[in-house]
Amino acid sequence: RKVGSWKHMARRLPAGKRAEGRGARPAPTPRRLPPPAGLTEDEDVRAMLRGSRLRKIRSRTWQKERLYRLQEDGLSVWFQRRIPRAPSQHIFFVQHIEAVREGHQSEGLRRFGGAFPPARCLTIAFRGRRKNLDLAAATAEEAQRWVRGLAKLRARLDAMSQRDAHTWIHAYLHRADSDQDSKMSFKEIKSLLRMVNVDMNDMYAYRLFKECDHSNNERLEGAEIEEFLRRLLKRPELEEIFHRYSGEDRVLSAPELLEFLEDQGEDGATLAHAQQLIHTYELNETAKQHELMTLDGFMMYLLSPEGAALDPAHTSVFQDMDQPLSHYFISSSHNTYLTDSQIGGPSSTEAYVRAFAQGCRCVELDCWEGPGGEPIIYHGHTLTSKILFRDVVQAVHDHAFTLSPYPVILSLENHCGLEQQAVMARHLRTILGDTLVTQALDAQNPEELPSPEQLKGRVLVKGKKLPAARSEDGRILSDQEEEEEEEEEEPEATEQRRRAKQISPELSALAVYCCATRLRTLRPTPVPPQPCQVSSLNERKAKKLIREAGNSFVRHNARQLTRVYPLGLRMNSANYSPQEMWNSGCQLVALNFQTPGYEMDLNAGRFLVNGQCGYILKPACLRQPDTTFDPECPGPPRTTLTIQVLTAQQLPKLNTEKPNSIVDPLVRVEIHGVPADCARKETNYVLNNGFNPRWGQTLQFQLRAPELVLVRFVVEDYDTTSPNDFVGQFTLPLNSLKQGYRHIHLLSKDGASLSPATLFVHIRIQRF
Repeated sequence: RKVGSWKHMARRLPAGKRAEGRGARPAPTPRRLPPPAGLTEDEDVRAMLRGSRLRKIRSRTWQKERLYRLQEDGLSVWFQRRIPRAPSQHIFFVQHIEAVREGHQSEGLRRFGGAFPPARCLTIAFRGRRKNLDLAAATAEEAQRWVRGLAKLRARLDAMSQRDAHTWIHAYLHRADSDQDSKMSFKEIKSLLRMVNVDMNDMYAYRLFKECDHSNNERLEGAEIEEFLRRLLKRPELEEIFHRYSGEDRVLSAPELLEFLEDQGEDGATLAHAQQLIHTYELNETAKQHELMTLDGFMMYLLSPEGAALDPAHTSVFQDMDQPLSHYFISSSHNTYLTDSQIGGPSSTEAYVRAFAQGCRCVELDCWEGPGGEPIIYHGHTLTSKILFRDVVQAVHDHAFTLSPYPVILSLENHCGLEQQAVMARHLRTILGDTLVTQALDAQNPEELPSPEQLKGRVLVKGKKLPAARSEDGRILSDQEEEEEEEEEEPEATEQRRRAKQISPELSALAVYCCATRLRTLRPTPVPPQPCQVSSLNERKAKKLIREAGNSFVRHNARQLTRVYPLGLRMNSANYSPQEMWNSGCQLVALNFQTPGYEMDLNAGRFLVNGQCGYILKPACLRQPDTTFDPECPGPPRTTLTIQVLTAQQLPKLNTEKPNSIVDPLVRVEIHGVPADCARKETNYVLNNGFNPRWGQTLQFQLRAPELVLVRFVVEDYDTTSPNDFVGQFTLPLNSLKQGYRHIHLLSKDGASLSPATLFVHIRIQRF
């Protein structure tokens, strides 16, 4: 029961607390806005706010000193450019940073940073295709300030989530305050609204402006600005849900919150859990002491990871990791060394570092004869640049296990002669040391595949094994992929291929659990294939097998690993949809990680769960040796998914340089699964409102194989005359989707957070 009268209790609170209890927040000092509270207390961040002259290093000759300064919002860094560009070209955002590395920990600094001691150097690596920022500071202490400061800012951003929508919108106030007098005219307020992606009707905007202009001087300042923002950030749909459960006194008791949790479908919801949520998310200390939750606390809960669509229990490793490798989907990269297209793009060890940072566990190394007896890696017979094999192996040693402890597979495409193959084997052994698997873990069953748990922290080599199965004319086939075996080649390439047909004993010895073998038939043979044999198929051949041999291919993949890779015709490094391959149990579905698009969104969604460790346990129907599952004939519908798209919040502007550019958002929900389940449905578009659009539309889907389904939420900017523009998306497995009222935290094209952009939906899953 609620203790006493909330209104009576509120009267006893100090003024600031009373405001907080009513759903308001204490007004921070208006702009000229100081940095958000807490930032200025940190010495490292204070130094970043003052700015530093850091030397940007791009080559041996291009090493320029530039001023870098943290912006007052604590969310972005401004930097100097020799030639002034548009304002958005002079900043980078903290949320787009993937990693900050100390010392000579990038390809650029290893090659060009020799003149600067490692203690003075740092690398800022970004998500997506943006190049690394290699920097050298004047002193080691200054470099450390930036390393520590960026780490704190990134941690603050993760913790902040939506808690500080005010912080986000305050970042725009300074820009909108054109005369910098800390007061906002109606014209400046209109400018602010356009910046935050809302084209509010002039009459409504002015009415709201006047309601907050208590001084009646056509200017908002201090608490008036705060009141305007508070009204702007109002969430009527959340208030309605809150009042439905809280009753007349407008606060939730623990039993009332428990009722909400039970209606949400929260597993094992208890009174103790409701009390714990109040203590975690309630902002008002007096309410918290009486185990009551105000509207503000309720909003904080629904905007937290616990209120998100993704099940928080699935964000750490929760699956059985003790089954054979063939029972898992394994995050896999194709042409890992490329940072762009496969015709003329640069090759880089950084591409491997980025792939590992995205949870990749199987990387590809295209190995060719190099000068001075050193093998090189590049896309053969093209203009892509070349990198040393040993440098890639060093990158594997340094970065393979920073995100995930589970095994890494090096998929070798070997074009080298015997001598340089022996050099490759030597580099693998000396650089990787004990992490390299050189013999079977279980001498009694050397052919049986071990589990990811047994192989923690280990590196496997996928390559050809001697004595090899011989082709019909008696040649020893190399581990080159079948696509290449069918292509017409120049005489020089034919000679290189002839040398590569021979497999050196040193390299052969390293193929222990991933022995490259050509898949010739799915029919039963007198001697069954060994589990340690791995086949590589291009996407066309894999689709043909799925179509013609459905269940046989699924059974094959229950026992053995299959790697699928894009057709060589995809010159721009485009991808294929991985879902079709997963439907048949293919484990190593290799994609071009450097190419953003819905295919990589699906890959990120598939491997989003289980601690993002790069291994996902396949559904039981894809693991059983005698399974009858066929993705082309999955049976009748077993699940109904109903999604009510309610609202969105603070969608990003697509064209930041055009003040009058406002999005017309629509939401599309896509189902990716077996062919019979694949579907897409969308809402109407909302005209000129990216700030708080409302839909209230229901989309429903019938699912036959729900255990394979990925759900992709996409927001687009509607256009009548051209294709819609992408705004943001989020993809996750159906089995990790929580029911009830949920926020979906949107991601950009390259997977970066678009915080505070969210969708608010209601989800219902009925299984029958």
